[in-house]
Amino acid sequence: MSTIRHAFVFAAAALAAAAAFAQTPAPAGAASAPVQGAGPGMGGGMGGGMGPGGGRGAARWGQGVTPGWALMTPEERTAHQTKMRSMTTGADCRAYVEQHHTEMAARAKERGVAVPAMPRRDPCAGLPG
Repeated sequence: MSTIRHAFVFAAAALAAAAAFAQTPAPAGAASAPVQGAGPGMGGGMGGGMGPGGGRGAARWGQGVTPGWALMTPEERTAHQTKMRSMTTGADCRAYVEQHHTEMAARAKERGVAVPAMPRRDPCAGLPG
């Protein structure tokens, strides 16, 4: 019985530690981490309000989604996020994403770094049209 009790206490302690760690906020200077958040028409679901359509769990911007994220200043990232949040149609969104990718490709060539690839998934999915 003692072994089972020890295993149960250990499991409970590990679960409590994991829950506490998950609630720890990100450091204030974490500029390289993707900044994602809720915008108009977004919210709920497992994704914490990220992505189109409310809770699809996929961000429309961020380090792993936005081509050239590392080439942008924090101000440009914020402006890009604001622009992506404001998108109401898929056609407008795709045109903006293409324009942004072209600008980031030019910036990458100018700096002598690899041209960023287009995102693996459509950041405009879920928007009408």
